[in-house]
Amino acid sequence: MSRVPGWLGRLGAGLTEISERYNERRAEAEREQDDPEPAGDHVPPPPDYAPDVAARPDPALAVPWGVRVAAEAGWRLLVLAGTLWVLMRVISAVQLVVLSFVIALLITAILQPTVARLRRHGVPRGAATALTAMFGFVVIGLIGWFVTWQVMENIDDLSGQIQDGIDELRNWLLNSPFHVTDKQINEIATNLREAVGANTDQITSAGLEGVTVVVEALTGILLSVFCTLFLLYDGKRIWEWTLKLVPAAARPGVAGAGPAAWRTLTAYVRGTVIVALIDAIFIGLGIYFLDVPMAVPLAVFIFLFAFIPLVGAVVSGALAVVVALVTQGVFTAVMTLVVVLAVQQIEGHILQPFILGRAVRVHPLAVVLAVACGGMVAGIGGAVVAVPLVAVTNTVAGYLRSYAQKSALRHSVRPRGATALSAEPTPQTPSAPE
Repeated sequence: MSRVPGWLGRLGAGLTEISERYNERRAEAEREQDDPEPAGDHVPPPPDYAPDVAARPDPALAVPWGVRVAAEAGWRLLVLAGTLWVLMRVISAVQLVVLSFVIALLITAILQPTVARLRRHGVPRGAATALTAMFGFVVIGLIGWFVTWQVMENIDDLSGQIQDGIDELRNWLLNSPFHVTDKQINEIATNLREAVGANTDQITSAGLEGVTVVVEALTGILLSVFCTLFLLYDGKRIWEWTLKLVPAAARPGVAGAGPAAWRTLTAYVRGTVIVALIDAIFIGLGIYFLDVPMAVPLAVFIFLFAFIPLVGAVVSGALAVVVALVTQGVFTAVMTLVVVLAVQQIEGHILQPFILGRAVRVHPLAVVLAVACGGMVAGIGGAVVAVPLVAVTNTVAGYLRSYAQKSALRHSVRPRGATALSAEPTPQTPSAPE
């Protein structure tokens, strides 16, 4: 009897252990049913003998912040540079058309206020355009004819005076402290004649190219005339059609930047014409009283070259000084230089700031770079249109920047609370068309 309770105790302990294991497995099965894991996402644990491998970082995070910013800016600059290069290639391919249209814009900026004034007095649009265009082109033609007539009238006297001036220069070199001998002067003249004889073919080809240039110039003049007529007559509708090519999101800003750019261009052209006219009058009077030949044609050249900022004034002034030197001597040349410098200083420090104003003021460095780039791309025509292009671009960029800031301010400041409720738009019944 003493062994039976021990046997029963072991049996009871075994049953208790089996019951506990069964309960644990049942609880584990219930947990798996409540939170099942997809078979594909289940990753078995690594074996005990596998080494620990650290997780690799994101490659973008391994690049320094400055390098990432430079890369982001770099590819955008490359896209802009490529776009600008393609644009320059296209402009170079149709250079004559582009220059003709830009010149037509400059002429239109001068003549358009006259058309607007005639329209306000009741003149029909077609008649106002025709009268203004005829007047403008007649004035330009008369200026060209007058310059040609003056040059042809004085060319014989000028050639004789130039020959006398060359003889005086030769005598001055012989008696100068530079110890120039008559033999050296004759050798220089002989070398010049031989150079001209050796390059006869090139000179002939240059003459043929000159004929091509004349044909292209006539074509450009005709294109400018037609473009000017259409811009004067239908400029507003042309601008409205251009706005349709702009994306709808950017159209309000561009619509406001256009008139601002036109006002800048008009102010620039008017101011340049006035300044050039003042330069031509005063420098022309100065060289006239100094008895420099062809004073009137030189004054007209000074007027025309004034449309090329900085460079034009230097070239036209140097031309007047050279003519005075070879015709009237060193003293007259020095006095001509004094007159030219005085007028140009008055122009640069008084006339341009007063007449042009701050609206079209461009930094001198920007003027020099713009004239140089325009001259390299399109010659004299590019140098003429470079500065007004920079002035208009500056105005457009400033307007768009201001417009973007005002638009962002309007969208960021919104009424709240009771003000927001009162500011809700009230639906209204659409009124009948009048």
